[in-house]
Amino acid sequence: MRLSSLRPEHRGQVSELLIATAAFSSEEVEVALELFDATYPSCRPERSEGPAFANDEMADYEFLGAFDVGDQLLGYACFGPTPSTDGTWDLYWLAVHPAAQGRGAGRALVREVEQILVARQGRLLAVETSSRESYAHSREFYARCGYTEAARVRDFYAPADDRIILTTRLMARPVGVATR
Repeated sequence: MRLSSLRPEHRGQVSELLIATAAFSSEEVEVALELFDATYPSCRPERSEGPAFANDEMADYEFLGAFDVGDQLLGYACFGPTPSTDGTWDLYWLAVHPAAQGRGAGRALVREVEQILVARQGRLLAVETSSRESYAHSREFYARCGYTEAARVRDFYAPADDRIILTTRLMARPVGVATR
C-alpha cells in the first residue's frame, strides 16, 4: 500500500469509493465531492447552481489517499486546520472501500495524517461523527486508534441522531503506536 496526496484525476475514484461504502447518504457524498471540487477547481463539474462552498477557505483542505500497487484508491482522508484555533485540526472525512476494510488502510491513513500534523506542530485532532447505528463501526475504529469522545450534541443531525466529537492529543502519545 502506498500513501500519497490525491490529485484532481482521482475524483472519480473518490466518488466510487464513497458510494461503495454505503455508509454515507447521497447528501453526504455530495458534500464530500464539493470539498474535493473546491480544493481542486480544475476537476469541478459544471453546475448551474454552483458549488455549496464557493470561497477561498477550501484551500485549507488536504486529501491523502491509500493506493494499492495498481494505483487503485483503497481509501482517503480529508483534513484541515480548524479556523481560529492554535494547533487544532479536523479530520473531515475518512473512507475506505469495503473490499479493503480490515487490511490496515484506514489506520495507515489516520496515522499518516497524525504524523503530518505533528510535524506542523498540531496539538489536537478532532473527528465529527454521527450516533446512527450505521456509524458504529467508525466509532469503534476511532476508539481503537486512541480517540475519545470529547462532546456530544443530542439530536444535532436529526431526532435521535447525535453529533459526536472524538479527539486525540497529537503530542500525548507516540504517533503510530496503537493504543489497543
